[in-house]
Amino acid sequence: MTAVIAPFESPSAGTDIHPSAVVSPRASLGRGVRIGPWCQVGPDVVLEDGVRLVSHVVVDGHTRIGEAAILFPFCTVGLEPQDLKYRGEPTRCEVGARTQIREHVTIHRGTVTGRGLTRVGSDCMLMAVAHVAHDCQLGDHVIVANNAVMGGHVTIADHAVIGGAAAIHQFVRIGRAAMIGGVSGVEADVIPFGSVIGNRARLAGLNVIGLKRRGFEKDQIRRLHLAFRSLFHEGGVFAARLAETRARFGGDSLVAEILAFIDAPNHRGLIRAELLPE
Repeated sequence: MTAVIAPFESPSAGTDIHPSAVVSPRASLGRGVRIGPWCQVGPDVVLEDGVRLVSHVVVDGHTRIGEAAILFPFCTVGLEPQDLKYRGEPTRCEVGARTQIREHVTIHRGTVTGRGLTRVGSDCMLMAVAHVAHDCQLGDHVIVANNAVMGGHVTIADHAVIGGAAAIHQFVRIGRAAMIGGVSGVEADVIPFGSVIGNRARLAGLNVIGLKRRGFEKDQIRRLHLAFRSLFHEGGVFAARLAETRARFGGDSLVAEILAFIDAPNHRGLIRAELLPE
């Protein structure tokens, strides 16, 4: 069957569009954009400089793909959300610079009942068959491994790592540099620098490997350990442990980040560690 090729009369300098690609004449393409075979680009799409669509990629809706991002075969970005309340409103989707979207990944645009925007930050990698639902917000340098999925309205902060086949419940928040173990079911919020694993996920400790890889000093990690133990491994009511931790360690910037995360309004509660035996 012969492809129907939408005319594109004046591409930007250096742009390379394969003859089999279907590109709307209303799409905005930056310099050096490469669109491979059998791709489809909708009328409200913006592809910034150096974006590459390898092949069989669909980008639609009010979607912006950041500079030098790479979209691999059979991924779809900016399509309608899987929300029965959606009525075709012009909600948006954004992918940051240099992010890699691997094979069969799906990223849906936002909803008017949410933020109206689904956003994946810069320098991220979304591995094959991952799903980013409507109104999710992913920070920069986030890694989402194969087959990981998230419900709507999930927030994932910078440098978090989501293990393969993990499932994140809608409205959950994942803190900065947290680690979600593979095949984990995450039903509640995960503190910054925390490490959770299991079905249902439990807070196993701090993401020490991630902290070391990102250059945190030994004294910083030691103070985080002390605060973590105070919060999650001491006896008594959690509110009392929270107040005690704030008094003892609240002056430390990393501990303060955890405390601010706990203090912020949330919808899903907090994943906590099991108390150590006496």
